[in-house]
Amino acid sequence: MAEEDTEVELESPEGVRVSVLLMVRESDLELTRCLKSLSNQILDDMEVLCLVSVPENETDLYKNQLSILSDFAKKDSRLRIVRTKMTDYGVIMNAGIKIARGEYLGVVNTNDFIDPEMYIELFALAKKHDADIVRSNYFEYLNETDRLHESFLAEDADKLKNPEEDTSIFYQPPILGCGLYRRGFLIDKKLAFFNSLSSKPQDASYNFKLLSSTDKLVLTNKAYLHHPEDDAKSIIKTEEMYLINMEYAETEKFLKSRGTWETYGKLFEAVKFASYFLNMLRLENKNLEPYALRTRAEFHDAEDRGYIDKKYFPKEHWKTLQSILKYPPSIFLLSFRKYRKK
Repeated sequence: MAEEDTEVELESPEGVRVSVLLMVRESDLELTRCLKSLSNQILDDMEVLCLVSVPENETDLYKNQLSILSDFAKKDSRLRIVRTKMTDYGVIMNAGIKIARGEYLGVVNTNDFIDPEMYIELFALAKKHDADIVRSNYFEYLNETDRLHESFLAEDADKLKNPEEDTSIFYQPPILGCGLYRRGFLIDKKLAFFNSLSSKPQDASYNFKLLSSTDKLVLTNKAYLHHPEDDAKSIIKTEEMYLINMEYAETEKFLKSRGTWETYGKLFEAVKFASYFLNMLRLENKNLEPYALRTRAEFHDAEDRGYIDKKYFPKEHWKTLQSILKYPPSIFLLSFRKYRKK
């Protein structure tokens, strides 16, 4: 199978319903399980873009990954291997959107795996409602055991929703792999991933862009994606600690440029704090103090501008934010470190 250059502009032929973007990095360990689940998809009219970040020095690990991809691609013509020298997640994903040929796009991480009927059912639901976005529940996967994460109930399912009118969707885990996204909608609205110069996914900030840009969202209470719970508990290293801050700063600029900041500003600050709160739970101890100080400064500024509103915050997050804003940093850090130990 011929490999492709990310610079090539491809037309969207008839019959490709879904394109799946799969970014493959050298360190990915669960690639075979993920590819097997993609090859088991019932939907024939789809493609899987395996976006491979090529290291400067082609290691044995990288060569093994490429061999695995090639073996799957030989058996399944729906798989396309796209090699690139780029390493930044946002740049690679934007290139994937550009060269994808499907009417709808899916996103999968190599640590995830999915059920065979996922894309055929999500595509049918999206077409039924002419939706820009369709979202599903998912399974938290830990120690080879699934636990249903039920974000959406049966009464929410199979109905067209406007996120501006029902903001509850903004508070659900921002896992892009749970859904499908109309490619034309992404292009028309210029919904690009942020170039954070990191290979880390940036679901949280991109999710806010998606939801604030559509009035055509449909949900299902079914679950298809198996998402390792370990990922959410991984420790954030020093070089990664401010990535989420950079992404949300870029998303704030996005909202202001679209004239939707006054509509979403207060909700945005609450959702942003949820991401910062998770960051603080996962930081190395040495980084907790500088991160808390930066968070304090950002939300003091938001408070001064009138965008902090209690009604948008979950109770636990509101309590933590007030501790950050009102007490000396030493007192907050002492109580928060005790909280983390729980």
